[in-house]
Amino acid sequence: MRTNRVLAAALLAIPLIAAPVAANASPDPDLHITSVTLNKTGVAVSGLNTVPVTVTVKGSYAPGPTQPVNVILERTGGSGQERWLFSTNLVRNESAGAWSGPLNVPSTANGTFKVTGVQTGPFFPGSGSMTDPTPYAGPSLAVTGTHQPKITASVNPKLVPYGKPYSIKWAVTDAQTGKPYGSRVRVVLGIDNVCAEYSGPSYTNLTATDGTVTKAYAATDANWVNCLLLPGNPASVGGLGLFVARPVTKPTVTAVPSRTSAPVGTVVPVNGGVYTVRPGCKVYLQRLYGATQWRNVSAAMVRSSGRYTVNAQPAYKGTILYRAWVPACSSIGAVSKAFSIRGT
Repeated sequence: MRTNRVLAAALLAIPLIAAPVAANASPDPDLHITSVTLNKTGVAVSGLNTVPVTVTVKGSYAPGPTQPVNVILERTGGSGQERWLFSTNLVRNESAGAWSGPLNVPSTANGTFKVTGVQTGPFFPGSGSMTDPTPYAGPSLAVTGTHQPKITASVNPKLVPYGKPYSIKWAVTDAQTGKPYGSRVRVVLGIDNVCAEYSGPSYTNLTATDGTVTKAYAATDANWVNCLLLPGNPASVGGLGLFVARPVTKPTVTAVPSRTSAPVGTVVPVNGGVYTVRPGCKVYLQRLYGATQWRNVSAAMVRSSGRYTVNAQPAYKGTILYRAWVPACSSIGAVSKAFSIRGT
């Protein structure tokens, strides 16, 4: 193994939540909006604080008045880390015919945001809701964010061997001064889905007063995104995610057909395993055309166990050569030994 060659750590864009995601492809037909207003046109926010802005949505919801809603704002300018802002679950005041509640604005917003939609709630940024947001072109909010948090990570060892545990020392500092904030900072240390689907304080940890916190990770945690998020309500207000760096090693790929002969057109599962490839990487089954051309005929994902199953399907009577191919994913590409299936 050449340990002087590495797979670079993949730093993810901030924030680590995606745009609002819905299970359906249309807005809630029962939500009717007449206006969305903010009680401020601009706010100044410093450090780890948030500043509340009151959001009021006038309109109606056909099934009943108790349904909360959330207002979504999208960045239109500026250089802050956050691309979206989400209000808290707004409470309905039936006598006023409106929902109202706070939008907690962090310093990491720093820029201009515009109301772009309203979501029937309760809403969980990252994992979404049962419907798309109802589009609404509302007012804008100018955010001046100062002393924004900067998040860094130091992985030990820098190159994490396959099958070995590791640790990450995370640090939260003031990007403007380069110094810690001087108090213990509450953070979320997550793996995989937690990084994309922030769900509140159940995952929180505390840094030391110097802004650092070190977490020990199991060997299998290296297969997924590791992250530090700054908790907020309802979404995180900043974060950093990464895949740890790995030594570059050529994966070992095995492929064994469940049958060595089958009638033409029959699906033949091909089972195999891949060493040093991250779960979720693709494995392609290739068939030999002519003397030298290998072409993809099916594909599958590597499971958490390192195993995979692809399907062969003999296209004619005679001996057909196949192989499994793993392109560069978390390692350099590799192929299995060729094997044959005879079409009958």
